[in-house]
Amino acid sequence: MSYELTGKIKAINAVKQVSDTFRVREFVITIDEGGKYPQHIQLQASNDKCETLDAFTVGSDVKVAFNLRGREWTNPQGEVKYFNSLDAWRVEAATADSAPGAVPNQVPQNQQPVAFDQNAQAGDDLPF
Repeated sequence: MSYELTGKIKAINAVKQVSDTFRVREFVITIDEGGKYPQHIQLQASNDKCETLDAFTVGSDVKVAFNLRGREWTNPQGEVKYFNSLDAWRVEAATADSAPGAVPNQVPQNQQPVAFDQNAQAGDDLPF
């Protein structure tokens, strides 16, 4: 399954040669930069995708398409650990109409925005 996010490049690391046939380059994208709690998302590009990041610098607005990957590893003591990675397969300059973050900021035509009642009781925070 593929995902997309739009944000600003915070960091681009050097290429790491992991084995004879595998290399990886990590980078960080900041999303929701104008909000109170910006999110710094680390992704990685591998093998032939490492050079894709050469076209960008820190501060560039980009749109990244990536796959969510997960794996299981058992350490020598027998303890099972799980690891996730976000594998970027496309990085491109963000367009002016790209919404920041992974969720578009639009309401579908067949739905209306939910208005919250400011006068509702303090314990009742549900909008219905």
